[in-house]
Amino acid sequence: MQNQSVSPAPFGRVLTAMVTPLDDNGGLDHAAAAQLAVDLVDLGNDGLVLNGTTGESPTTSDAEKAALIRTVVDAVQGRAVVVAGTGTNDTAHSIELSQQAVAAGADGLLLVTPYYNKPSQDGLIAHFRAVADATSAPVMLYDIPGRSAVALRTETLLRLAEHPRIVANKDAKGDPFAAQRVMSQSALVYYSGDDALNLPLLSVGASGFVSVVGHLVADRLAAMFAAYSSGDVAAAREISDSMVPIIVGVMTRAQGAVMVKAALDLLGRVGGGGLRLPLLAADPGQREQLLLDLKAGGFDL
Repeated sequence: MQNQSVSPAPFGRVLTAMVTPLDDNGGLDHAAAAQLAVDLVDLGNDGLVLNGTTGESPTTSDAEKAALIRTVVDAVQGRAVVVAGTGTNDTAHSIELSQQAVAAGADGLLLVTPYYNKPSQDGLIAHFRAVADATSAPVMLYDIPGRSAVALRTETLLRLAEHPRIVANKDAKGDPFAAQRVMSQSALVYYSGDDALNLPLLSVGASGFVSVVGHLVADRLAAMFAAYSSGDVAAAREISDSMVPIIVGVMTRAQGAVMVKAALDLLGRVGGGGLRLPLLAADPGQREQLLLDLKAGGFDL
């Protein structure tokens, strides 16, 4: 078959939303963060997202967020795009975090839809434009109504796509046709932000993934993208099928950060360990089930 048209990827193809390793006292473990970042790049990630929900951003301080960015930027030495989650439900705070992230060395910004206070669509546009205007860094929006309570409507996304620095959207809306509508009418680049929909979103034009299971299978995600882009849809589906037990284990049984840290522990890799309240580490039953999920997903444990 002929090659599919390869879509642009301003932040890379395979990005993992990285957990934030903590030491035994609950502080940032910078050595573990640096090693985890290198491990993820070696596994096949060409981008890393820091200080997102999977990175426990609700419970890390502004100073810790900046320090983590500096640690990872220094560790990966330009081998991956470093994107910083800087979106909050306070525009002024989001601007401060964005400026801080750029100063710390981040290559781009991830801005989640303001959560809980339920702004109007015009309010969302004003918010995102204000943050995008505050730095020179490219921006990836993050549309996740299951957590933010407000979805970015198609018309809103098309208006935001007109901004020169708003170049991408991490899509976790669960509506591939809505994504296709935006992509068909704008140059906004889409990244799958829902591991269960990685292959379906590729089929309507997504450029890559911002993944949680990328901690474990970034190599398979890269192979799936390559197969699909070359026109070998059957091979892409086979690779996608191989990841189903892992996606079930990590993304459906408990919060993603909880299960990723447990999986890293089970695999003997750096980056696991404890979490900050209100998140609790996986309990023995969850770990036992996760072990079965990882085995079913092809890991030799």
